[in-house]
Amino acid sequence: MLILSRKLGESIVIDGNIRIKIMRVDGDVVKIGIEAPASVPVHRQEVYEEIQRNNEQALAKPNVTLPKLAGSAAKT
Repeated sequence: MLILSRKLGESIVIDGNIRIKIMRVDGDVVKIGIEAPASVPVHRQEVYEEIQRNNEQALAKPNVTLPKLAGSAAKT
C-alpha cells in the first residue's frame, strides 16, 4: 500500500486519468473529490462489498426458469 500525505487542496493522480483531491478536513473526517472517466466505477468500500456479495449470490442460485409470456407473438 502506498501512503501519501496531502494538504487541503492538493491532489494525487492515478494512471494519468484519475484525480483524487483533498476538498475539506473537518476534525478526523476528510472529504475527497474524485475525478475519473465514466467508464471507471468508483464506490465506497461498503457499497463495493455489497455489490460483490450480490454478484456472488446471483451466481450461486440454481438456474431459475422464467415464466412464459401470456399470449402468442404477432405473426407476419
